[in-house]
Amino acid sequence: QAQLVESGGGLVQPGGSLRLSCTASGHIFSINNMAWFRRAPGQQRALVADITSGGSTNYADSVKGRFTISRDNAENTVYLQMNSLKPEDTAVYYCNTPMSLLSWGQGTQVTVSS
Repeated sequence: QAQLVESGGGLVQPGGSLRLSCTASGHIFSINNMAWFRRAPGQQRALVADITSGGSTNYADSVKGRFTISRDNAENTVYLQMNSLKPEDTAVYYCNTPMSLLSWGQGTQVTVSS
């Protein structure tokens, strides 16, 4: 089964930016819709954004206008550009298909704090 490896998280001040990457092994990536999820402390994992194999995107209302999801099928990678970060964006971020069909990776921690 495809393995997912997330990277790019870190500590950033409010208003700052980060770019997350998720690389998937195997050919399954290019034929699947992909998504970013996040799990904030004490909360359930929630869908943040998704992108179809053709590049159409959807966003949670809380990140619309600030986050951008994109993909590079040749590199088996999906990205999440996060701008104007807020403390409430603090979470562990994961990628998967929108229906969570793949095994979860380790995620990448994003902390927004001054």
